[in-house]
Amino acid sequence: MALSSPAPAMADPAVTAKVDGDLPGLVALYRDLHANPELSFQEVQTSAKLAARARKLGFTVTEKVGQTGVVAVLRNGPGPVLMIRADMDALPLEEKTGLPFASKVAATTRDGIESPVMHACGHDTHMSAWIGAAQALSAMQDKWSGTLVMILQPAEEIGLGARAMLEDGLFTRFPKPDYVLAFHDSAELPAGTIGYPKDWALANVDSVDLTVRGVGGHGAYPHLVKDPIVLASRIVTSLQTLISRERDPKEPAVITVGSFISGAKHNIVPDEAKLLITVRSYSDETRAALLSGIERIARGEAIAAGLPEDRMPIMKAEKNYTPSTFNTPAVTERLAALFAAQFGADKVKPVPPVMAGEDFSQYYRADKKIESFIFWVGGVDPAKVERAQKGEISLPGLHSPLWAPDPEAVIGTASKALTLAALDLLRK
Repeated sequence: MALSSPAPAMADPAVTAKVDGDLPGLVALYRDLHANPELSFQEVQTSAKLAARARKLGFTVTEKVGQTGVVAVLRNGPGPVLMIRADMDALPLEEKTGLPFASKVAATTRDGIESPVMHACGHDTHMSAWIGAAQALSAMQDKWSGTLVMILQPAEEIGLGARAMLEDGLFTRFPKPDYVLAFHDSAELPAGTIGYPKDWALANVDSVDLTVRGVGGHGAYPHLVKDPIVLASRIVTSLQTLISRERDPKEPAVITVGSFISGAKHNIVPDEAKLLITVRSYSDETRAALLSGIERIARGEAIAAGLPEDRMPIMKAEKNYTPSTFNTPAVTERLAALFAAQFGADKVKPVPPVMAGEDFSQYYRADKKIESFIFWVGGVDPAKVERAQKGEISLPGLHSPLWAPDPEAVIGTASKALTLAALDLLRK
């Protein structure tokens, strides 16, 4: 659906009043969610708890979409369809915040590893603000017309939740959205401020396993072997030329070898080495060039080392990669102006894209006619941000066991922003 020319953006005091009145209850919910985190595709109690709240607000709720996802639909007359998404899963991490409601939960990961669990990425604030927006919009149905689809998505942290919901009929069993909207808390922005990328928001994320094969033997007789460690080392070094010598320096891209495993003893040359590589990009063209470049360099170095054809490296790129996230220009400009009118231009700023991944991208990728927008809400004490900028302190980032956002600022700001965006996009 093409965006019509909006009226000039204006502040809405009713939204502020509603969310501020609900904020104590939303913060209580946040503390409960924070103390009881669940891992990817294990969000059983979390989804049931929030689904029950949505039902009480008048939404038609379907559970177990994409395993543990929730779809809540509120039809309110003719008009566009808006989807608001929050993610639910936590991380296998031991919390070290010292908060009185810190997680003491332990669980078993999909890989069979017993681990402490923590909401170290702020998904607890996302869900709380999701409820905040649902409460406000259900109470303000006289102000909007259309269909509101609010989803709770599992398994964002492993990049599979959005795909699972789509494959389970998110866009066929339920109203297909004209707009999709989400936010993420920020461990860099001052609490209560909003940052928004103007186009690219987050990166393509590819995981590549590269098995470098050689011919093993005794370490004292190097002339009788084809050393895969030396070969893999050359590959690691050469891979960086894909960034520094083959890509336009104005277009960001990353290749990082996160693991290099080979051998078991001092005097034995092993048969193979294994490299685990993360590849980050924005455009599909850059992504394709990087992946083909990795394969080309690995093969070329193996040929240079004298390996026969049957000992060429084996490259395996994960099929279920996370595609890059894009903010479509029309809705981005419109909502940025709206947020500036509500919160003040000094608290709403464009920010550069990041090389992290987010499977929110899957919804826009499923149909590029959809208008898509994701924004950040700062969660850091402004005084600490200022001290960090001066180099006096270091701030914990997302996925840190020390990350503890300002819940009132994040939940209050995000609830208002999501509500305002919905009222604007679904205006009568």
